[in-house]
Amino acid sequence: MNHQLITVIEQLCREKGIDAGTVIGALESALQAAAKKKFASQCENIDVSIDPKTGEVQVIAVKKIVENVENPRAEISLEEAAKLDEGAELGDEIGNIIPMEDLGRIAAQTAKQIIIQRVREAEWDVVLKNFKGKQGELINGIVMRQERRNYIIDLGKTEGILPVSEQIQGESYRRGDRVRAYIFDVKNTARGPQIVLSRTHPNFIAELFKMEVPEVYEGTVVIKGIVREPGDRAKIAVYSKDSKIDPVGACVGMKGSRVQAVVRELRGEKIDIIPWSDDPKAFIGEALSPAVIERVGINEQEKSATIVVADQQLSLAIGKKGQNVRLAAKLTGWKIDILNETQYQQERVKERDREITEAIANETKQQEEAEGKQKEGEAVGPASE
Repeated sequence: MNHQLITVIEQLCREKGIDAGTVIGALESALQAAAKKKFASQCENIDVSIDPKTGEVQVIAVKKIVENVENPRAEISLEEAAKLDEGAELGDEIGNIIPMEDLGRIAAQTAKQIIIQRVREAEWDVVLKNFKGKQGELINGIVMRQERRNYIIDLGKTEGILPVSEQIQGESYRRGDRVRAYIFDVKNTARGPQIVLSRTHPNFIAELFKMEVPEVYEGTVVIKGIVREPGDRAKIAVYSKDSKIDPVGACVGMKGSRVQAVVRELRGEKIDIIPWSDDPKAFIGEALSPAVIERVGINEQEKSATIVVADQQLSLAIGKKGQNVRLAAKLTGWKIDILNETQYQQERVKERDREITEAIANETKQQEEAEGKQKEGEAVGPASE
């Protein structure tokens, strides 16, 4: 029987990926709790030990040897102790083995429940430790079911949740579908570890490019920033540490093969890949791709920029419902105003008219002030004579 116990423990450890010492510790605690419950009226202190090699279980009631017994549940007289051990002395502790059969059915059931709980907790600890180290990585799973619009994903040794807030709009899955997602968060809850997945996080795209572009994986090409409106459009700024490598070309790939692999995973989401620059004018101009920019004016203090494009490029620069300029502003961190060439020329004319009007007004004011001073001088002159 003892050998069977060790066999069961070893099998459990292999299946759950937990340490044998943890299971034995849980079993000892469970048997100790059951024994304390069973023999509460007879003994206060009970120790349980399991030999990890042989599986032998010992349940021992421990009492202190005293001259006058005041608490029979925790103390024993020297006379009684001597019957158990001839070498017993006052002040020592002595143990009396309790037969396992005496634990009874209820005690065994209690032990079973505690073991299950402790093993589950140990299993949760393994899952948490494992997935904490994977936070920020991609993972593949299989859709198990849907709960309140959230998908529950089988990740192997545990389940993950793909909340509705982290799903790309328009995507839907059925039971058994394979899904790839970004490990967004790992939480420890009362119901066990919760692995929160995302397909809308900007870093989901970054990790996909790491898979498809060796230069990104190796760190030669660096992704400086990503913004997206999931399922619709994304902008990614890239920079190369090696002047010989074109960061945009590396991410696009031969005939667009690399970026298309990412687009397929995102179910058609458009991706604009632009070169990052520490020059705000250049970076803002590139961020408005695919529109062609004529001029860029910036106000560094207010961190705002005015962009001029050809008349036919205005709608492209702004994008559908302002999406292109909105994403460009998020990517660069600058407030962006866009004018077409006609509007720009009109603004220049208005500005020129304002300047002329102000100049005339200033000249008139100066003339009036000069004439006023002249009249004051003429009035003072005759009075002094």
